[in-house]
Amino acid sequence: MNLVTASRIVALLVSVPTFLYLFPNDGFRGDNLFLAPDLILCALLTLGAALPARHAVPLLTFAFGLSAGVITTAVSSYAVGGEFAFLTFAAALASVVMAWLLARRGAAATAAARRPLDIPPVPVP
Repeated sequence: MNLVTASRIVALLVSVPTFLYLFPNDGFRGDNLFLAPDLILCALLTLGAALPARHAVPLLTFAFGLSAGVITTAVSSYAVGGEFAFLTFAAALASVVMAWLLARRGAAATAAARRPLDIPPVPVP
């Protein structure tokens, strides 16, 4: 399995439960500070999972970075209240790892594109 396929799977594993979590917990209230960020990260991760690889990698890199920030804030919110939400922590960790791996892949691709071509010199008679 390559990195793009793995990132698509992780994107769905993070976005779908995050979206579904809003329903049983009355998350669509106006005073829910996480409502807009959760909906945005769900939309971006789902869209990134559906796009062709050329467009998916930059969008998923951004979306996982955003997801890492939003979900890490949720983990911190639980911790301040004296709780530990393992699945939320796992989603935050997965988001951080995927953002890092995709950013690393993008940096390597950019560096490779900037390298001069190795064209052997043509002998002159």
